[in-house]
Amino acid sequence: MPGNERWMATTRCIEKRDQIHIVLAQPWDSEHAIIETRDFAAGTGFNKTDQAMISTVAAELSTNILRYAGKGELFLRTVRDGDRVGVEIFAVDKGPGIKDVEKAMSDNYTTTKGSLGLGLPSVKRIMDDFEIESSREVGTRITVRKWRENGKR
Repeated sequence: MPGNERWMATTRCIEKRDQIHIVLAQPWDSEHAIIETRDFAAGTGFNKTDQAMISTVAAELSTNILRYAGKGELFLRTVRDGDRVGVEIFAVDKGPGIKDVEKAMSDNYTTTKGSLGLGLPSVKRIMDDFEIESSREVGTRITVRKWRENGKR
């Protein structure tokens, strides 16, 4: 649970100024990922609206990892491209993979009862860059980036 040393050890393995590694293994790790991502986006200079949107992406990715793979990791890092500065989230698991990525990227497609099926399509809409790789042999790897112009908040 939050505040417990074991929890901190499993959820925040690496912390540097420009990157954070979050291990997802317990149900509450998704909440931790949301908070860490919001704070990381703030530290990268994103405004409050973008911080909320980027942390929503972390919520979706971490929830999917815990729901479908049982455990995995998020890597947050600051990225630069010319005058642009951004946040990159790399989500990785060794679960069973997504059976049909094309369907999973369609609005309202879900394999979970009670879900709206808007998760991954929303992640793609919120972020500027979106890459996904998924297979039974590897699991799922998703890399997303949100950019802002250098100096703009």
